[in-house]
Amino acid sequence: MRILVTGGAGFIGSNFVHYVLDEHDEDEVVTLDALTYAGSKENLEGVLDHPRHEFVEGDIRNREIVTELIGDVDAVVNFAAESHVDRSIEGAKPFVTTNVEGTQTLLDAAKDAGIDRFLQISTDEVYGQILDGTFSESDPLNPRNPYAATKAGADLLAQSYQTTHDLPVVITRTCNNFGPRQHPEKLIPKFIQNAAAGETLPVYGDGSNVREWIYVEDNCRALDLVLRDGDAGEIYNIGGDTEKTNLEVTRAILDAIGADDDLIEFVDDRAGHDQRYALDTEKIESLDWEPEYTFEEALERTVEYYQDR
Repeated sequence: MRILVTGGAGFIGSNFVHYVLDEHDEDEVVTLDALTYAGSKENLEGVLDHPRHEFVEGDIRNREIVTELIGDVDAVVNFAAESHVDRSIEGAKPFVTTNVEGTQTLLDAAKDAGIDRFLQISTDEVYGQILDGTFSESDPLNPRNPYAATKAGADLLAQSYQTTHDLPVVITRTCNNFGPRQHPEKLIPKFIQNAAAGETLPVYGDGSNVREWIYVEDNCRALDLVLRDGDAGEIYNIGGDTEKTNLEVTRAILDAIGADDDLIEFVDDRAGHDQRYALDTEKIESLDWEPEYTFEEALERTVEYYQDR
């Protein structure tokens, strides 16, 4: 299989590129990335010059580049997105143009090329918050911040191409990822680096907001499985089966670093801060998938990764 991975120099995308090249000896990967602040060729260290890998610097909103690349692949995996909630609150336009218009550009090119599979990478945030229970794939979307709203829009657009144009679209919605190559603006790498430097760890509100966490390698295994064995037109939730408050995550990081709780600094809560996310993962489990790493094992590996750098 020849796969176009958009946003492949970002956090999850680069981990996926590494995973596919390591696990599938016959596959070829074309990575398309605009190399914004969140993407870096350093994330592709070790595979950048791989004989089965090609890197192209470019934007998914550029129809000429997208059309040329999609015309030479079997499948598209779309990671490319603006993804930081705080930045979306400060200014939503880059999120609308990349997450919605960029996805539309990819979908049009994929439709015209007649590709075999289009995997749209989404997020649990499109469902909004849930105080009890879990979200299933059939639950209505209720995004509560601009980032989540643009990802929901992209999901609906992708679904419409499946229905209207019979494009073989599959959507995945994953909980919070962490692990190697994550941008330091995100909670876990930011707090690891702050704690190691003896700097404060700013926790929103009282730290009671709950997130479900998954190690990025477990997520990549699930995405790869859905790409190959998932049913066209379906949505698959991918969860890590680990719920923790932000304060619990913060303290786990401090323990792993060997730092004191007095580095915790409670700050004003984020606007529209969702209280809890949680996913029903029965459908992805039916494909014989489950997380391999516990949160504690994955956090230890993640801390070691950042300390080594």
